Amino acid sequence: MLILQEVRENEETKLHNLMQFYIYEFSKYLPAIMLENNGSYKPFDLKKYWTTHNYHAYFIMLGDELIGFALVESATISNPNSIQEYFIMAKHKGKGYGKVIAKELFTMFPGEWEITQIESNECAHVF
Repeated sequence: MLILQEVRENEETKLHNLMQFYIYEFSKYLPAIMLENNGSYKPFDLKKYWTTHNYHAYFIMLGDELIGFALVESATISNPNSIQEYFIMAKHKGKGYGKVIAKELFTMFPGEWEITQIESNECAHVF
């Protein structure tokens, strides 16, 4: 069973760890992404997901297994809803999980949506 689970502030390290895989995958589209001297990618600044009411972080769970995450900015007066970052682990891609979770997010945050992708990321365009 697929579940969206809100990321709590005390789980920030867990989210950063998962985001290392996400950044690694993106490095093939953005050559400027490089490892830091410590052997990991520079972490995202995630503070706004716990301090600003219209930013939301979710783990994507398949039963008890963590398989991805979604970072969402909900609509404001001047901006539509937006998926900031979205990731499903490679072993779970192509099984329809991403679409199911995306539809759930669209239902949770009704209204207009803005979704952007890197032009060379053909998988994202197909999705």
